[in-house]
Amino acid sequence: MSLSVAVAGASGYAGGELLRLLAAHPEFTVTTVTAFQNAGQPLIALQPHLRSLSHLTLVETTPQNLAGHDVVFLALPHGKSGEITAALPDGTLVIDCGADHRLTSESDWAAFYGGEYFGAWTYGLPELLHADGSKHRDELVGATRIAVPGCNVTAISLGLAPGIQSGLLEGDDLVAVLAVGPSGAGKALKTNLLASEILGSASAYGVGGTHRHTPEIVQNLTLAGGTDVGISFTPMLVPMSRGILATSTAKLKPGVTAAQVREAFEAAYADEPFVHVLPAGEFPRTADTVGANTALVGIAVDEATRRVVTVTAIDNLVKGTAGAAIQSANIALGFAETTGLSTNGVAP
Repeated sequence: MSLSVAVAGASGYAGGELLRLLAAHPEFTVTTVTAFQNAGQPLIALQPHLRSLSHLTLVETTPQNLAGHDVVFLALPHGKSGEITAALPDGTLVIDCGADHRLTSESDWAAFYGGEYFGAWTYGLPELLHADGSKHRDELVGATRIAVPGCNVTAISLGLAPGIQSGLLEGDDLVAVLAVGPSGAGKALKTNLLASEILGSASAYGVGGTHRHTPEIVQNLTLAGGTDVGISFTPMLVPMSRGILATSTAKLKPGVTAAQVREAFEAAYADEPFVHVLPAGEFPRTADTVGANTALVGIAVDEATRRVVTVTAIDNLVKGTAGAAIQSANIALGFAETTGLSTNGVAP
């Protein structure tokens, strides 16, 4: 018997992607979709590609409308999920795609987000390595409250964690530059996200350590065994509708070879269904991940500067958000991890 599902924030990009994936999931049936200002409208008016869900109408995002379901997915702006989650039944599996429950440090929340701190939930990045060699997947089994990582965080963490955990890389001088599509910023009207502003142009944002995903990256790489982790992280808005290409670099420890680095990454992800290390000399394109729950990782060593360079591509709306949410829900509920998810992208 399928589980009943509610999706809050169903009119946005992340909500729409959740619904696209959930519509094909054999264990879930979407029965309720909610929104704020779009409440009262047919879902199909806001998400015209979701023809199989055209019978649904958006209702208000309230605890009352979300209660009574087996699973609730929240695709809301930061600060909105925390206002609702405390009122949901303890036995309901709740997966938050927003930021409200990601950070374990209240001081980091205050510094980068502000407002009320709602506490950390079980973190939804199954492939994240721990210092002892285990993976975060174990933490998700049986969880009833799950916080999905930030999309930039996923790309950087997966691209650096094996080198940190294996002791091959220094953690105090990390640098990451990301090319990011505008869908990562949501559907809210922003003049810098208008087509006329981004076509044929690229621009940096969150420069100088100000991006809100920074403490989450440090949190993950510290969990992977890094000490005094420090990262300079700069995302750049580029004219592609979706996707992230993260180029991350770190200092090699003395005596470390390129062969050792590759061996560590290949060992870390050898059995992972969704994280794939590319052969030597190959690097991913964002186009190869569109629509798929995959992270593709290319690795090189710059011998002149003694730095490792990893290039990680994900679809920010799938592996970066909705796919990660469903992958984590599958693990929590005891379903096969790959249920309802694909490694196949959309051919360009």
